[in-house]
Amino acid sequence: MKTIQSLVGRITAPLWLLLATGIILVSGRALATGSFVALKNKPLSRRGGIGQMLLMTDGRVKCQFFGGTNWYMLKPDIHGSYVNGTWTNLALMVAGNRQFYSSDVLRDGRVFVAGGELGAGSGGTAEVYNPVNDHWTQIPVPNGLLNTNPLANGNNGGFSDSVSILLANGNVMIAPVYPTTNNVTMIFDPNQNTLSPGPTSLGSQNEVCWVKLPDGSILTIDKGPGTTTTERFIPSLNSGQGLWIADQNIPVQLYDGASEIGPGLLLSDGRAFFLGATGATAYYTPKGNTNFGSWTQGPNIPGGYVSSDAPAAMMVSGKILFAATQGVNNPPHRPVFFFEFDPFTTNFTQIIGPSGVAASINGVISDWYGMLALPDGNILVSDGSAPASQGAQLYEYIPDNPPLPAGKPAISSITANPDGSYHLVGTRLNGISQGAAYGDEMQMDSNYPLIRLSDGNNNYYYATTYNWSSTGVMTGNTPVSTEFTLPSEVLFNGAVAYSLVVVANGISSDPVTFYGPVWVDFNPNIAPQNGQYAFPFRTLAQGITAVPSGGTIMIRTPGIGSDHQPITNAMRITAYSGPATIN
Repeated sequence: MKTIQSLVGRITAPLWLLLATGIILVSGRALATGSFVALKNKPLSRRGGIGQMLLMTDGRVKCQFFGGTNWYMLKPDIHGSYVNGTWTNLALMVAGNRQFYSSDVLRDGRVFVAGGELGAGSGGTAEVYNPVNDHWTQIPVPNGLLNTNPLANGNNGGFSDSVSILLANGNVMIAPVYPTTNNVTMIFDPNQNTLSPGPTSLGSQNEVCWVKLPDGSILTIDKGPGTTTTERFIPSLNSGQGLWIADQNIPVQLYDGASEIGPGLLLSDGRAFFLGATGATAYYTPKGNTNFGSWTQGPNIPGGYVSSDAPAAMMVSGKILFAATQGVNNPPHRPVFFFEFDPFTTNFTQIIGPSGVAASINGVISDWYGMLALPDGNILVSDGSAPASQGAQLYEYIPDNPPLPAGKPAISSITANPDGSYHLVGTRLNGISQGAAYGDEMQMDSNYPLIRLSDGNNNYYYATTYNWSSTGVMTGNTPVSTEFTLPSEVLFNGAVAYSLVVVANGISSDPVTFYGPVWVDFNPNIAPQNGQYAFPFRTLAQGITAVPSGGTIMIRTPGIGSDHQPITNAMRITAYSGPATIN
């Protein structure tokens, strides 16, 4: 095992002991790190490892069997633990298996996927998953946009391992590897379920990493060994269609000889940070609008390690968890080592890997790992290489540092919508960064608000959010909003006081008190009448007496009641699943 380059002074304990205790000496001082914890349960179909992981808008995690058509859903337990979470099988993809592809969670809660470097469904196919009915729908790809001629290496052309990103208007921009016209992107419109040509980039976007900046632009380093050109996509230009513009050249090479690069993430100070497949790193400081930003070289990854087709994630502390491998003269992309990077001190700290050793074994390569920022503040780590005999083993990485105050969301107001959903307004609901990143394919962004409710018994429930007003990052004090629907446990549990928080990339807001609805049914004579769904009140008078100010009365329908009651507090009275008449 290699030591860290910045390690100085005499280590008085064996290095393996320091690693085992989660401590390493960097620049002469001890640095504590987080730790990996294995999930206790595995997917129901134990066929192999997990590849793509996507955070759904109700707190569950949608996971793909690595390179297959199978998907599973990981649900946290009643106390919010993903380590003790449970799995269910989901519908298969309809276009065939795919591996290393575009993936995005949409504002309406659906999932969009396109292309793939490998697999029968790769190349020129796209499809959308609807979690409401557990159904995939294939999206037609217009003729003439993609080169789908089979290639000698088995790749079917088309999208291939394309990068993608969710835009401010809710559309998805994809950069196909094999467009018929060089550098033309494609746009997926979720409202119409259609694909169409998008803005043309200035340089190749194959194998790149796109980073969202606070001004809404998207930063990229053009592909290629020896490439120094960079550019940004400005969504507001070209009559709102967006335009790619040149930016300042980068002073250091981040692509290796195979034109691979590592992940890029937005830091809490507003700079972007890129890890290179050459072992170099770089910072980008934006200047806003169409002005050139500025690039500076960052510290090299220690020990001669590199980051090539490897995952990274921003932890709630602002530190970066990432995977790295030995240099290009060693076997490609293996063995795999794990590091924390502290952008505040610029220190790298090597940590014990998820398998309990410093480096991955059995030929595992960095391409097979993935990371996802969870709403509990931890990082979910997958290893797609798990043998079929063992099944998929996932891990949580638990940071040892507290959340950054700058990433803490704040709730301004919650109001009821006429259809029974709710409207939440607040600030910093999208987090500091996109959450997780990869060299190019495997987008696992989570920069959207989740809503978690807890009762007095330490039980946790996630609402379902949708139609976020912002898909950006680092929105500051600008008010943003989301709609949400209550989970059944809260919807049907009567006028119970819950503690509600909004979560952005694992950082929770301060809690506010939220009440479930009071239930009224004019028809049955059910005891006890306590205002819960199973035991509703029989009169509106009981409901009005029980409902808190600003709360909701839900009338179970069909039903007819006759009542005359003064209403002195703010409340909402609505019919559930059909009309109700109050004389």
